[in-house]
Amino acid sequence: MLRRQLFTGLKIIIVLLVLTCGVYPAAVWAVGRVAFNPQANGSFVKANGKVVGSSLIGQSFVDKDGSPLPRYFQPRPSAAGNGYDPTASGGSQLGPSNPKLWDQVQTRVVAYRELNKLPGNATVPVDAVTASGSGLDPDISIANALLQAPRVAAARGLPTDVVVKLVRGHSNGRQWGILGEKTVNVLDLNLALDRLSPPG
Repeated sequence: MLRRQLFTGLKIIIVLLVLTCGVYPAAVWAVGRVAFNPQANGSFVKANGKVVGSSLIGQSFVDKDGSPLPRYFQPRPSAAGNGYDPTASGGSQLGPSNPKLWDQVQTRVVAYRELNKLPGNATVPVDAVTASGSGLDPDISIANALLQAPRVAAARGLPTDVVVKLVRGHSNGRQWGILGEKTVNVLDLNLALDRLSPPG
């Protein structure tokens, strides 16, 4: 009797191991490769045949000293490692009552206004001065992009309305039509800028 129960239990374990460690992962992998091939392969973005990033992970557009490049749209701040490090994904974990978060935001507000030559009382979009929960957000709000447009246009010698039109043309709608707000993918927008006005 005990031997029969042990044998039955062993058969169930083997069947479950095959299903959960073999069949199920293989099925998920196959569906991913067929139905979601770009996402399953990292959503890589190429320019001139070279991978320049991922459409799902933000990246910095800074010079060798870490200063923002005026000719590019800037992403939202990142709390992931040294910035957009996918191996250190995560937020700052600072709550709204934490003085450290308040200080960071105030510093970023001043820097954002200076970079974009905005008046000292200009409203700054929240995504321009706070990191996302993952620290890897590749998108910024339309409001953020439009405030940066005059700076980018001036740095590239383009009319501001041309850059604004580019922002509008590269905007993404709300998720499922109702969630969140319209955004623009910073890498996609900056690549479109480089096609329009190649770096010197």
